[in-house]
Amino acid sequence: MIRKQLGIRLKKLRSTQTQLSQEEFAYSINMDRTYYSSVENGNRNISLLNIKKIATGLGITLEEMFKDIEKEDIKWAKKN
Repeated sequence: MIRKQLGIRLKKLRSTQTQLSQEEFAYSINMDRTYYSSVENGNRNISLLNIKKIATGLGITLEEMFKDIEKEDIKWAKKN
């Protein structure tokens, strides 16, 4: 469940903070597109180093990345 919640949170943040596609964002942080996609889809048990890389790319702190993560709405992900 936490991987799915993190994925939803990252998708929201990427959409609002960068307005970039998954591919564009992954490229901007030097991460493989398919790897990043699997993170957003909640299918990847991501390392701390890659979590930090994503936060930096989004221009946010780790604290901001995980803020209210347990409240992430799966309905939002289905709509977007």
